[in-house]
Amino acid sequence: MLQNNIASSAAKISAPRNKTLTLSASEKKSLRKKLIEVKAKTNINSVTNSTIFGDMLDVVSFLPDSFVDLLFLDPPYNLNKTFNGQKFKLQTAQKYEALLESWLKPLLRLLKPTASIYICGDWRSAGPISSLAGKYFQIQNRITWEREKGRGAKANWKNCSEDIWFCTMSQKYNFNVNAVKVHRKVIAPYRDIFKKPKDWTESPDGNYRLTSPSNLWNDITVPFWSMPENTEHPTQKPEKLLAKIILASSDKGDLIFDPFLGSGTTSVAAKKLDRKYIGIERELDYCLIAEKRLKLADKEKRIQGFENGIFRERNS
Repeated sequence: MLQNNIASSAAKISAPRNKTLTLSASEKKSLRKKLIEVKAKTNINSVTNSTIFGDMLDVVSFLPDSFVDLLFLDPPYNLNKTFNGQKFKLQTAQKYEALLESWLKPLLRLLKPTASIYICGDWRSAGPISSLAGKYFQIQNRITWEREKGRGAKANWKNCSEDIWFCTMSQKYNFNVNAVKVHRKVIAPYRDIFKKPKDWTESPDGNYRLTSPSNLWNDITVPFWSMPENTEHPTQKPEKLLAKIILASSDKGDLIFDPFLGSGTTSVAAKKLDRKYIGIERELDYCLIAEKRLKLADKEKRIQGFENGIFRERNS
């Protein structure tokens, strides 16, 4: 279904500013050769910096122990939605928790003792995620990020936020706070007795300060049609969001693992930030999109909203 959609959208004449990534027939053929399929025990070197085409439950059993520095887990949410022709239906919290656990338990042996884990969800999955995260990990925080857009609701509040649970295997973990400070405009420019800026900086572009990051993120822009990172994946995560997580909880050369890779945002952000990566995705078309984005990242290292080591406020 997605394959037909990609082909048809590529054939249409797009608006001049529409930068949504598409695939030609020749690109699909060449990119297919870059995908890896894992059907037997393998060593880490043979799969590092690759996109694995397959179901994560089938693949993880063939991967080695204790190689993941940072796990980003973005499974299907507990809601009614169709992904590439596959339908997911809203379940009870108990059934969804059992489904989450079936995905999570096989991943445990892949994690290093110092690994960090980030688990995505919405308000419906807060209970199941909290229960499982507390069972297997040490919960450090829950991040809530504003999606900036969402459909209106006549009989409810519009749903435009998601959660990311920050967990670790132990109390020995990596957190680089200085790498994720936020560039904010100074509203009240206080000065010291020498009339020098107090905890802020003057610049030709305006007054600003670098502030410590909180667990409430309102500076994220969800990819849309005029952004080069945009794809036709229905729940694509922004590169800026992954950049925050990767910079905070890993160092250069660490390995980032995403078993629900989708259109490849985790791998792309990891590559742009000089980390190693492995992603698993069971939908072929999404794998191909991920590989095209990785190829483009060889030349374009920019992450929208992150410049010169600084995270900027939305639309600034």
